[in-house]
This record gives sequence, C-alpha cells and structure tokens, in this order.
Amino acid sequence: QVQLVESGGGLVQPGGSLRLSCTASTSIFSIYTMGWYRQAPGKQRELVARITSSSIIEYVDSVKGRFTISRDNAKKMVYLQMNSLKPEDTAVYYCNAEVHWRQYWGQGTQVTVSS
Repeated sequence: QVQLVESGGGLVQPGGSLRLSCTASTSIFSIYTMGWYRQAPGKQRELVARITSSSIIEYVDSVKGRFTISRDNAKKMVYLQMNSLKPEDTAVYYCNAEVHWRQYWGQGTQVTVSS
C-alpha cells in the first residue's frame, strides 16, 4: 500500500495562484506515474495532470498554460502549480499514484476560487 498526503489547498480569488503538494510513502516512488485529479460537486472526477516515470506530461485542455505538474523523486513529492485560477477550478483535488495498473489516492484537498 502507498500512502499519499496532499497539502496546499485553500481559498483564493480569481486570477490568484496556489501550489498543491503531495508526499508519498513508497520507497520506489520514481517508477510511479503521478497525477492530480479533481472533483467538483455534482461532477465526475477528472484527470487534471499527470507525469510518468519517464517525465511524459499531460494536462486536461482546460488547464493548459495555467497549471504545471512536476515531481521530485529525491523528496518523493509531486506538485501542481496553479496560476490564473478561475471559479470553475473549484474542486477537491486528489493526488494519485499508479503502478502495475493499480491506483492509490490521497484524501484530497479543497481548492475554492471565489471573490
């Protein structure tokens, strides 16, 4: 089992920025594909961004140019830098780790974008 813990969520005004962090317990962090998902009330959970062990990155179209995913294998951390935030970015954001077709999830952190 892999333990994932997110931090960095909060309330921010439209146009503002937040950086989400996720720390993983696994000793083989470097081989995992890491990702960020989000779920808004009444909406399906969606993939926001992910980064593979070979540093292939993908983003959902709605965040391209605004969000940046990165990882630090030495620290066993993954980050999501969120800039130019919009009200429609409001959701619970979840850290995800995937290996051997198994997915692990963090508890989630709330991001609220509102004036």
